[in-house]
Amino acid sequence: MNRPLKIKGLTIRNRIAVPPMVCFYWTDDNGYVTERNIEHYRAMAEGGAGLIIVEATAVTKRSRLADTELGIWEDGQIEGLKKIADAIHAGGAAAFIQLLHAGGNGIDHEADAPSDMVYRKVNNGHEMSKERIKETTADFVAAALRAEKAGFDGVELHGCHGYLFSQFCNSRNNFRTDEYGENKALFARETLQAVKAACSDDFIVGIRLGAFEPTLEDGIRNARALADVTDFIDASYGGDCDAFAPEGFPCSPAVYGASKIKEALPDMPVFGVHNINGREDIEAALATGIDMADMGKAHLVDPAIAGHILRGEPYGQCLHCKDYCRWNPWEMADPNKKCPGAIKFARSVK
Repeated sequence: MNRPLKIKGLTIRNRIAVPPMVCFYWTDDNGYVTERNIEHYRAMAEGGAGLIIVEATAVTKRSRLADTELGIWEDGQIEGLKKIADAIHAGGAAAFIQLLHAGGNGIDHEADAPSDMVYRKVNNGHEMSKERIKETTADFVAAALRAEKAGFDGVELHGCHGYLFSQFCNSRNNFRTDEYGENKALFARETLQAVKAACSDDFIVGIRLGAFEPTLEDGIRNARALADVTDFIDASYGGDCDAFAPEGFPCSPAVYGASKIKEALPDMPVFGVHNINGREDIEAALATGIDMADMGKAHLVDPAIAGHILRGEPYGQCLHCKDYCRWNPWEMADPNKKCPGAIKFARSVK
């Protein structure tokens, strides 16, 4: 886990990554970075993580998953995002930022979607015209150029968890009869190509992709369809999906899916995620053949967990309580709530 990983010209110091996790209620409707955001990422970089992927950041205001989410839809947001990138780099970590269009699973009640359908019994997703698809690709290009200007090493398109690219990739959401229905990864492919063409050659462009979309076979097929236009695949769960791991597999279904994508694409840097909460979990995940272990909520408990693990020191762990987590949009409305895992860890090292 303490071995470097090279992606294009970038050397990442170890194999522990912070995956994108939105800290709800830290910004407001304007999507601008706050000091709290900056210090949050500074702490994790100084804590030893090799790579930090900044939380899902909306490419347009109407594409948000929440109204208290960071944005990258206008140039005025670059200054704050640069402070995050600078803080991450000062701590020794590489810095990517995740670019999001939530599609039918966002807050827009008349949302862009691959096909007409109702999402979460609330949002009316409307089939995007080809013109609208092209406009959205342009939104991602503009956002990526802002990310590069802000000093990030790369971007990650959000293509899993039931958001827009995930919806296109999934036959349970995409009923189109045109080329975007026949080749369900086409929208993501065209957008990756456009972003790579617009940004500098050394800028890294990858995607977070559903390993099950809805099946593992679909996820692998989508990964193959994108392999020549993405610099890495950060594998997680799809939207409406049939995730599984075989009996005896030591990690989560998401890590199993990531390992099968790596098996299919041995030269592709592949990241895995979910329930990676300590040293043994990292070791087990990396032993499956993937290149990077995404350690999420444990970093919210103990921002220095990566360094603690690498130095053989005690570390904090997520207790999976959700009720006090910065990742939980409902509970974070109350800033006075404290993380039980962090409290337990603080007491243990006194």
